[in-house]
Amino acid sequence: MGIADEALEVRAQGWRTLAALHGLIEAELERALAQTVEVSVVEYTVIDALSRQDGWHMRMQQLARAAALSPSATTRLVTRLEDRGLLTRILCADDRRGIYTELTAAGRTLYAKARPIHDEALAGALEKAAAQPELAPVVQALNGVALPG
Repeated sequence: MGIADEALEVRAQGWRTLAALHGLIEAELERALAQTVEVSVVEYTVIDALSRQDGWHMRMQQLARAAALSPSATTRLVTRLEDRGLLTRILCADDRRGIYTELTAAGRTLYAKARPIHDEALAGALEKAAAQPELAPVVQALNGVALPG
């Protein structure tokens, strides 16, 4: 095996480790959020992204990027959340093609209940992962990431 092959294998192993950590975290979050506030991880991601916006709204394209979804998947998800009364869509006043998505009062209330559950489940998942030798270095790296600001 040459140096290039070894480097490729190191990257591939790193990716597999990261994917394993992501799977563990996502499963913990999915379980906790579904049991307590009846939202999925991706639904929470959308609600969380909207909660962080000045004016509480985002364009659909921004929301798709924030949730790592295709535009069509984002539209379907927004429709489901809108049907539940958690989001609303607003036409952009200066660009009639643009659509904003905004949390409703019910969406903000749900977010206030869901965030501590999400944060606790995330902390628990990272604690579990840190106890696994193959995942511990990635958890340590995540814990060392400086927040902007």
